[in-house]
Amino acid sequence: MSPSTNLNPISILMADDDPDDQLMAKEAFEENRMANDLNFVQDGEELMDYLQHRGKYNAQNAPKPGLILLDLNMPKKDGRTALREIKADPKLKRIPIVVLTTSKSDEDVFKTYDLGVSSFITKPVTFEELVEVTKDIGKYWFGIVVLPKDNE
Repeated sequence: MSPSTNLNPISILMADDDPDDQLMAKEAFEENRMANDLNFVQDGEELMDYLQHRGKYNAQNAPKPGLILLDLNMPKKDGRTALREIKADPKLKRIPIVVLTTSKSDEDVFKTYDLGVSSFITKPVTFEELVEVTKDIGKYWFGIVVLPKDNE
């Protein structure tokens, strides 16, 4: 897959508490030669700090993401709670959120879509499958979909 054709590639923020999953995602995006910045937070509290530019985060080191990859099962504040807060905030609610989680629960699928998630993907088991999923995410979100322009 070729890098994003945007002059300013869309930043991706991944909220996942598993360092191995973060590393695999980083390597999968690199394998697909995606030019997008990929930033990581460890839990829902850090996700909200990043998005609200609180604590160690500011506009320079925490660019507004064009896409959030969200794990549901994280410590401190889980992904469901963070999703609810993001979609309730007028400045954040238009950011597309793709749930990328180990959950296969129908209840999680229904609840997250009810809360406004854009897509629900069960985490692939192998690295090769993750490479394919990230390739598909890149094609869809950065090649096909028209995303809202940031007005801030």
